[in-house]
Amino acid sequence: MRHPLGLPGSNPKNPAKSTSASPAARTARISLGRAFQPESRSYFLLLGTTMFLMLFGLVMVLSASSVSSYAGSQGAFGVFWRQAIFAAFGVPLMLIMAQTPVRVWRRFAWVPLVAGIFLQILVLYTPLGIESGGNRNWIGIGGFNAQPSELIKLGLVAWLAVILSKKEPYLNRFSHVLIPALPVAALGIFVVLLGGDMGTAMIMAALVFGALFFAGIKVRMLAIPVVIALVLTVVIVLTRSSRIERIQNFLGIGGGDQTGLSYQNQHADWAMAAGGVFGVGLGNSKAKWLWLPAADNDFIFAIIGEELGLVGAVVVLALFVVLAISFLRIVRSSTELFSRVVTGSVMVWIIGQAFVNIAVVLQVLPVLGVPLPLISSGGSALVTSLLAVGMVLSIARHNSRSVDDLSKSSIR
Repeated sequence: MRHPLGLPGSNPKNPAKSTSASPAARTARISLGRAFQPESRSYFLLLGTTMFLMLFGLVMVLSASSVSSYAGSQGAFGVFWRQAIFAAFGVPLMLIMAQTPVRVWRRFAWVPLVAGIFLQILVLYTPLGIESGGNRNWIGIGGFNAQPSELIKLGLVAWLAVILSKKEPYLNRFSHVLIPALPVAALGIFVVLLGGDMGTAMIMAALVFGALFFAGIKVRMLAIPVVIALVLTVVIVLTRSSRIERIQNFLGIGGGDQTGLSYQNQHADWAMAAGGVFGVGLGNSKAKWLWLPAADNDFIFAIIGEELGLVGAVVVLALFVVLAISFLRIVRSSTELFSRVVTGSVMVWIIGQAFVNIAVVLQVLPVLGVPLPLISSGGSALVTSLLAVGMVLSIARHNSRSVDDLSKSSIR
């Protein structure tokens, strides 16, 4: 019988119409609820620490680069504005990646790896390649310079995670660990080495071993590639006189003078010593007055120590420790091998590179020419680091959603 007011949906002749709307509405409510669902503490810990390091880096780049930028006819703010533009470009990309489902990274993991290797080959064998500091590791297109090696790092993170997760049932066999992961990774590292950038190649090698470790590969299986990598490192060092001189300078062989390779190390030491406990004050560095090469890049930690003192240096170290803790929390909450490998290898990349950079400034390691992640000037390094963090943030969101779905299904 028809409703006396003729209300829609009250007609018994078409009951399917009224019931079919219910699941759709329910799905819409669920999707909307998931979109505005609070993120996990690990998510905000990682995001907050990353943003703080990046903003702190902008301040220090402004301070460390003002003199060299002015001397280079870019104005005192030239290097800073360029870094700020990259930050303004990288942060939205990081947030977009954080909102992107994990399945997207699985599907397109090969894209940055192939693109990075292709661009690095262009660097090596075409006029587009730019040599800087004895390394041919930059590509210049339309007035824009970039480091393809940074893109290769990002590609290795995602691609290795995909390959290792697909082979998860067979990772107890060395042949499945070896092929195709290690040959492809070796290719990426090799094309970077051809450009002479051994520091970046070493970080990439550490990233690869980090991926294998977090994939649960047995230590005895890792021993063979580790030994091979160490032997190759020695061979590569011995094939270039500048690398031998760096090692000799680090070991104190042949003495050090202010005009030789020890120049940079000595001025970094003097800058750190001048800072004392509380520093000489932000912007008051003397080393940045063209005494310390790469003051806004590889040796920016020396400027931090000089201007902000031991306190500022310890705070930076503490922030990277907090960043490492946030990565480890996300690794622990990950139930999928893909997520563990991505998060673990990004942690090895960023935290490992940070401590290598700081160790070089403190003369614990010889000069390797790697920047301080999220702090040093350099657009390619900053953007790719933010993209890598964005991938991990996406995994943190995925983990929290999975836990919520599991708890809801258990309640039902």
